[in-house]
Amino acid sequence: MSMQNYDVIQDQGSAPIKLWTRGVPLEDAAREQLRNIAKLPFIHRWIAVMPDVHLGKGATVGSVVPTIGAVVPAAVGVDIGCGMIAARTTLTASDLPDDLAGLRSAIERAVPHGRTAGRGVRDKGAWTNPSAQVEQGWSTLVDDFKVICDRHPRLKNTNNLNHLGTLGTGNHFVEVCLDEEDRVWFMLHSGSRGVGNAIGTHFIELAKQDMRRWMINLPDQDLAYLPEGSEHYGDYVFAVDWAQRYARTNRAIMMRHVVQAVRGVIDKPFEADAEAVNCHHNYVNREHHFGKDVLVTRKGAVSARKGELGIIPGSMGAKSFIVRGLGNEDSFHSCSHGAGRVMSRTEARKRISVDDHARATAHVECRKDAEVVDESPAAYKPIEAVMEAQRDLVEIVHTLRQVVCVKG
Repeated sequence: MSMQNYDVIQDQGSAPIKLWTRGVPLEDAAREQLRNIAKLPFIHRWIAVMPDVHLGKGATVGSVVPTIGAVVPAAVGVDIGCGMIAARTTLTASDLPDDLAGLRSAIERAVPHGRTAGRGVRDKGAWTNPSAQVEQGWSTLVDDFKVICDRHPRLKNTNNLNHLGTLGTGNHFVEVCLDEEDRVWFMLHSGSRGVGNAIGTHFIELAKQDMRRWMINLPDQDLAYLPEGSEHYGDYVFAVDWAQRYARTNRAIMMRHVVQAVRGVIDKPFEADAEAVNCHHNYVNREHHFGKDVLVTRKGAVSARKGELGIIPGSMGAKSFIVRGLGNEDSFHSCSHGAGRVMSRTEARKRISVDDHARATAHVECRKDAEVVDESPAAYKPIEAVMEAQRDLVEIVHTLRQVVCVKG
């Protein structure tokens, strides 16, 4: 009797699709999108699908796509290097102030978040005067950025330095959490910001142009790919690696700013570097699987090599998890990156009221207005069901519950 914890879709002439989706919903549109990806001729062995899977642009969110000889820019997406960082502190719940509003305000002042659109208007989500930490972080990135811009000049005029150490909008957040022993953790979610978006968008368009030029017919034009050895392949691999470094640096700077902000509110001295985790969940990486060197694209998935720590956040008001990978080769050493949406943002805004959201987040110091109802827990799959569906991919090390959540 097989003990496998996944189901398989196998269409003739396509790569198999292994789905860790038992007990969680899988929309028909996402299933069809996965079938389209599986038709690509350079998939290595199979596609692995995580339990937080849902429809994405081009490629499905929650998919692990291993390839040989080509890369699909839309499978990586435009929030290149998006991911999580968490740090356990030496604080406990009793060290936090009774009124957490001041703590939230201090973090909001320390980390630019959100976005102000419009010509001539200062964007609240970008730096006007970057901190010394931001300048130092940028100094490690600027030389390679110049190399990218020499080849692709349109990328020069982007939000790069002024977005380093900033949060963004949508599902990006900063949280103060408590674990099962009431120890305080800081956790945040962000990626490569404006410059990463520009890099992703630029190369997706170049890949589409190449497909048209070579008259390659695809099941979905967003699956346009760059073959190894082609004009733009090397530039993309270099640029995507740079954007992933930018994203990792971005999270590390924000974490330092969060720690400084909390130290300004809490008198008790504390450390915040115990058991820190910094992991991507939208990225491409060179790895070795089943005897081959491959490019593994994780779009909404986290690396879960044996013993490797990762972060699987829930939604606003739901639990989050620090996990340890079990090194499951069938999933290409991967796990989910969160709970996964069950409603589009548009649908969530129609179906979830401000009162619904306020009730669902009553235990969290956070925004409770119409602008964030699309991030309410009801818009996401139940995180407990997601964790059960991937019990052979990761083990839970810590269970976190948030008490403060900052959203853009």
